[in-house]
Amino acid sequence: MLEELNSELITVKDWIRWGSSRFVRAKLYFGHGTDNAWDECAVLVLWALAQPWERLELIYDTRLTVDEKKRVFHAIGRRIKEKVPAAYITGEAIFGGLRFEVNENVLVPRSPIAELLLNGMHPWFQEDPASVLDLCTGSGCIGILAASVFQGSEVDISDISASALAVAARNIRSHELVDRVTAIESDLFNAPHFIGRKYDLILSNPPYVDAHDLSSMPAEYHAEPVLGLAAGNDGLSLARRILRDASKHLTRNGLLVVEVGNSWAALEEAYPEVPFVWLEFEHGGHGVFMLSAEQLHEFAEFFQQ
Repeated sequence: MLEELNSELITVKDWIRWGSSRFVRAKLYFGHGTDNAWDECAVLVLWALAQPWERLELIYDTRLTVDEKKRVFHAIGRRIKEKVPAAYITGEAIFGGLRFEVNENVLVPRSPIAELLLNGMHPWFQEDPASVLDLCTGSGCIGILAASVFQGSEVDISDISASALAVAARNIRSHELVDRVTAIESDLFNAPHFIGRKYDLILSNPPYVDAHDLSSMPAEYHAEPVLGLAAGNDGLSLARRILRDASKHLTRNGLLVVEVGNSWAALEEAYPEVPFVWLEFEHGGHGVFMLSAEQLHEFAEFFQQ
């Protein structure tokens, strides 16, 4: 098949058009950095050509060599056959403008928390928080972005998965942040590292997919580690524990920010007395709440139930 295509598909645009058409016919799902077949195919073509996204329009009409066509053909074929997010084929993803290594041991970075960080957590912080914790860090993307934005902050990133932390550690090194970002293997706050430790800002994108949603997800999500997705029947198994224990690890004026996605309704139903602040995003995303240390203390009795 490739030999036949070599004479018909000449330019970068030719290959993206052909590949995206195949993606549509294969009924692939897009939601791990792109939301349509054209962009998904463009990601793979650019990766195969070792070209950055910013150059796409400049090279649309450039011709591919035979070897380049082989790499593009193989990448498109893998995306269709394996039904995995493009990031698992390229081994990288962009989050908050930064490049991160990813593999099947971590979720593909896509949290709207990136927007909060890129805005400097304004208006809630007038100056950089001195200490930040990223719970359930996966690839380390949220904590590393926080360290990049808040250049005077000390950042801890934590995950229960040793395999995920191995990826996060490589990302810490690649972003040259080993002096300010520390990776901790822990089941939420259970590690000895957290005894008596408090933070100005705790960020978390924990598993929050309920059992029904998990069973009905497209194949691309099932390629991700279930440990990073599944959160019990109501999607709140980890969120409940975070709410129960976070107040002990926040400074007096500290803030807790947690993403619960589609489980936001279940959270409000579980804690009707709690005035969750649901954050809004210009670039898409939902189900992210904020509570202050003061509020966590005020409503502690509900979180202990």
